[in-house]
Amino acid sequence: MQTKSVTLLFLSVLAFAAACRTGSPTGEQTIKSTKVGELTVTLANSTGQVTHGENDLTLSFTDASGKLVDVGAASLSFHMAGMGSMAEMNDRATLTTTDTPGKYRAHIKVEMGGTWEAQIAYQGPQGTGKASMNVQTK
Repeated sequence: MQTKSVTLLFLSVLAFAAACRTGSPTGEQTIKSTKVGELTVTLANSTGQVTHGENDLTLSFTDASGKLVDVGAASLSFHMAGMGSMAEMNDRATLTTTDTPGKYRAHIKVEMGGTWEAQIAYQGPQGTGKASMNVQTK
């Protein structure tokens, strides 16, 4: 009987460690979060980082209690200011809704590594809002 308890404890510790490593029950890791009004906007994916090239991300909106909330129409783009002879860059994500209101799938092709400004906007049941956050791409 004691061996069974030790085995169950060991499996529980392994499950807890796996949950901590992934950062969420869905296996997504937060890339960056920011506040906009009473909401928190979170950008996430399976690795917790954005790379130059093709990226699949999740954009979610939560209230103060951490509950996902429907914001209606949303947009996400990555902006990098011009530097020297390099022109400014604007990479727009394609957003699709999910079965969970307040959570969107985003697909974006990021032109190059570096520091990008992720620009988020929404308009709907939660009003109108805009947020931005710096995101480092590799």
